[in-house]
Amino acid sequence: MSRLNRRELLKRSVAVSAAATLLPGYPSEAVAKNDKLNLAVIGCANRGGKIGTDAVGHGLTQCVALCDVVPSRAEGFKSKQKGQCDDAVIYDDFRVMFEKMGDKIDACTIGTPDHSHFPIAMLAMSMGIHVYVEKPLAHTFEECELLMAAEKKYGVMCQMGNQGHSSGQRLQFQSWVGNGVIKNVRKVDACMNKGRRWHPWGDVKGFPDAEKMPEGMNWDVWAATAPKHAYNSKYDPGNWRGWYDYGCGAFGDWGPHTLDTIHRFLKLDLPHTIRAEKIEKPNAFIYPHGTTIAFDFPKRGPGMPEMTINWFDGVKNRPPSEEGVKIPTCGKAIYSDDLTFVGGTHSAGLKIVGGDKQKEVAANLPDPSASETSTNHMDNFLKAAAGLDPYCNSSFAVAGPLTQVFMLGCIAQRLGENLEFDAKTRQITNNARANELLKGHAPRKGWEEFYKLA
Repeated sequence: MSRLNRRELLKRSVAVSAAATLLPGYPSEAVAKNDKLNLAVIGCANRGGKIGTDAVGHGLTQCVALCDVVPSRAEGFKSKQKGQCDDAVIYDDFRVMFEKMGDKIDACTIGTPDHSHFPIAMLAMSMGIHVYVEKPLAHTFEECELLMAAEKKYGVMCQMGNQGHSSGQRLQFQSWVGNGVIKNVRKVDACMNKGRRWHPWGDVKGFPDAEKMPEGMNWDVWAATAPKHAYNSKYDPGNWRGWYDYGCGAFGDWGPHTLDTIHRFLKLDLPHTIRAEKIEKPNAFIYPHGTTIAFDFPKRGPGMPEMTINWFDGVKNRPPSEEGVKIPTCGKAIYSDDLTFVGGTHSAGLKIVGGDKQKEVAANLPDPSASETSTNHMDNFLKAAAGLDPYCNSSFAVAGPLTQVFMLGCIAQRLGENLEFDAKTRQITNNARANELLKGHAPRKGWEEFYKLA
């Protein structure tokens, strides 16, 4: 059976099964095994293991494959699933997995280092497989462009894993913008003031020396399209985020959870200027210890004037204090002409904390649940993949431009220079090196083909 025929049959049978449970006289049973989405979990430890567990435990899936560059991690994941992955085949190379089982996989989760999101997602989409990609969407501005194009080309359901975008936080922000509570925003101060894994490393002078790899590790696949340095525990597990070659720093980690609804519902798209206002302990290999990066956005229409987002990371690099405004360690303050709002990250909602119309507006706030209800982010993805939801809340069309803002910020952090960006040509116009970094390093030999799939 062809993939498209199988998918249409799956969509119909799942819809019938779901509808049947709502009719009198029908038992509320789980969807039959043959009606489930065949799932592959790619990246089985840490955050990858968490999103994989969410997907495997969902009533719409049956796990058929597990992939991790350290197979023992996949074995460990399998043993924790209480019989839900007993028949899943384990691979250490996603390319081999898709070659051997691509026609049997309907959806996959991708919970791997930032630099490897792109090739895995591109290959999956080109095979008609729905993809859930942990944030940030990709490692470079160009990779985001290609992923957005591929989502449209292949017609698959895609979700970036900023889970707050399926929560009441999104519905609140959307409702407050729609009802005129949030308008005429001039400034946002956003911060992430927790310590990072690379902070204790000091002034890094080069890439670390080789260490013994975990047993069975496929280091070539771990490096993927990126430069392949000798294995060291300062890359894996978890430490890759601090290196320019592999991660997107605090922006990639916390930006999607802090600024997603601001970006989407204030229709920001891309900034015209990115200003590196503070760089604490700059380094040629890893992200600075603290930065203040300002993004200037043009006017978008009525009630959406020119505005600036000021991003502060670093343990002591806090936004300036304003009376009545207490921003969480990870959170934001939104300043409009009449009101001031404060909120956290992920699913945390906003509070009105100041402004000339604070009392008047607070007494007449709209009900954010009037038209939609909050849902689980993985549930939204899997229902969309099964044809039960019309779209993913954080599709690549939504998450791509958001991630590109952070990619521009990462370049400013790395170079410590102000950048001018032309949204029409998608080019940085005042800095040749920065413009090259929109693409980043050239893919390693043998990994070029992923960039041709869009």
